[in-house]
Amino acid sequence: MFQITFKFENGDDVIVHALQGENLLEVARKANVAIDAPCSGNASCGKCRVKLLKGELESEQTRHITDAEYAAGIRLACVSKIAGDVEIGVPDIASAYKSRMKVADLSSPEEIAIFEKTKNEIMESGIRMENDLEIVEVQMDSPSLDDTMPDNERLTRALEAVGGVEGVVLPHFVIKKLPDVLRDSQFHVKCVVKKNKHGYYVYDVRSAGEDVKAYGMAVDIGTTTVSAVLIDMADGTIAAKASAGNGQIRYGADVINRIIESTKPGGREKMQKAIVDDTLNPLAERMCRSAGIRPEQIYRVCVASNTTMNHLFVGVNADPLRCEPYIPAFFEMEGFKGSDLKLEVNPNARIIIAPNIGSYVGGDITSGTLASMIWNKPEFSVFIDLGTNGEIVFGNSDFMMSCACSAGPAFEGGDISCGMRATDGAIEACTIDPETMEPTYSVIGDEGQKPVGLCGSGLIDVISELFRCGIINAKGLFIREGKRIKRDEFGMGSYVLAFKEDAASVKDVEITEVDIDNFVRAKGAIFSGINTLLESLGFDVSVLEHVYVAGGIGSGINMKNAIRIGMLPDIPLEKYEYIGNSSLSGAYAILLSGEAEKKVHELGRNMTYMELSTHPGYMDAFVAACFIPHTDASLFPSVSQW
Repeated sequence: MFQITFKFENGDDVIVHALQGENLLEVARKANVAIDAPCSGNASCGKCRVKLLKGELESEQTRHITDAEYAAGIRLACVSKIAGDVEIGVPDIASAYKSRMKVADLSSPEEIAIFEKTKNEIMESGIRMENDLEIVEVQMDSPSLDDTMPDNERLTRALEAVGGVEGVVLPHFVIKKLPDVLRDSQFHVKCVVKKNKHGYYVYDVRSAGEDVKAYGMAVDIGTTTVSAVLIDMADGTIAAKASAGNGQIRYGADVINRIIESTKPGGREKMQKAIVDDTLNPLAERMCRSAGIRPEQIYRVCVASNTTMNHLFVGVNADPLRCEPYIPAFFEMEGFKGSDLKLEVNPNARIIIAPNIGSYVGGDITSGTLASMIWNKPEFSVFIDLGTNGEIVFGNSDFMMSCACSAGPAFEGGDISCGMRATDGAIEACTIDPETMEPTYSVIGDEGQKPVGLCGSGLIDVISELFRCGIINAKGLFIREGKRIKRDEFGMGSYVLAFKEDAASVKDVEITEVDIDNFVRAKGAIFSGINTLLESLGFDVSVLEHVYVAGGIGSGINMKNAIRIGMLPDIPLEKYEYIGNSSLSGAYAILLSGEAEKKVHELGRNMTYMELSTHPGYMDAFVAACFIPHTDASLFPSVSQW
């Protein structure tokens, strides 16, 4: 047994023990040490870099590590085995996703406006923003030798009299605290209840002297990031917000790797723990602390997430999702309480899960579709959610069709040599001078932050600018030379955005022809998905009146550049609208309104799901879209004019 010490740039050491020959990445995972591994340890991405500080590892030098880096102690955790006592330096970038992942700032006026706009538009459609949670105040007589009625019956009768109901349910959580609360309050209390046709279900009992409010938590569980808001259930006021990286990231960047990991012994429990214990509970705790409340005052939770995340969240086998005929365990699921899923909220809090509609179109899309309002408009619209995966909904008030694109992790920096998620050090926007080929870019982080790599929005800008300046051709190959154009021994080109002396990296920050090819395939999947969906109904992009773009990547996208590279349809820019985190704003509406909850289930049941992988024309459309902007130039007439 050997001692393994993980040392962090900004944090305490983590010391664990492991046997000889154990895989270093697996040791880190068992110790809950966050090492970025988008490919889940199959040595294809080269992102799980660590530094050997002391001791020895059995570790081969892969193509991802240069001779100089290997000599400096850089190793890939996934191909390293324990050979003795060892100290491992974990770069801060590996764990930054847990606390500093850039997501939409929910406290900004723009994001708050999106929430308000969603609520108002839903109300204008005739849906009332009302739910079944109430605060009921009751005053009871104190017991005496002449009045020996037990506490539960005393409260039950008082509630029945005040509410005009027959039947009150007091769960274990309420019964446990009832004797103390009644006597501390002189039998004058406020109860948080749910009223239904059978009577009252009591979630909580508190002293009448307290300012009692019912809180709810809306959550968007993305494959990469998780965002949440804490709201006052009476009026929808946002009391707190929080976001973080999905704790499952260390098991792979995409849903397929997560599913595979969940099939290993103890895998389902491990994946559920990563999202509940490592992600959701810390988010809830942070929001409660910010709002000055206790977690048990959260009486309702609405979760919107893709189909795989839904399965892993509730601990259900997700493996059938990745194999033909791609069948989920459920589309709709009811009956979960907070205690069932070990969420640190009120143990009897009702958990609402936005419905799935297909193997790769889940509750985040039904929730987002609700927020987009395309279901309430006669004109044709497209709703696109750009994240780790790309999901598309096309339709109007008469019908809707949806599909999911296998875009892969490129939008989050996966499969890109200098790609990274949108955290400190990521280039998020870029322009290039067509004459000098010199770049000007903005980097996420504090002023003076040096670049480490490229995130999704930065990749779109860089590739668009390289094409605009004639530095690459339609195939993504470099056709100009200059000090920023490098060639390897095989003649493969790359463009250097920041030389290593100007970067927070041990090597140049550059984008290669292989990177461009990977990204072009990802953007091709998005455009071909849109085109296939439209053509299957006999339409083309000319019918579109609105394109609603949502998701974390959408917030930073330059729409003009996305069109230039052939990722989005070439229609007037004014038809594009960024609608923020629509999954979260939809979950917010579902949480607040019982009628909105019914509506999202109606949308899910009536939406047609197209499985692109089995559609006969999709592969041809995809191949045609794997050029910049496309093999059919007539689809992008305005690009040549820009």
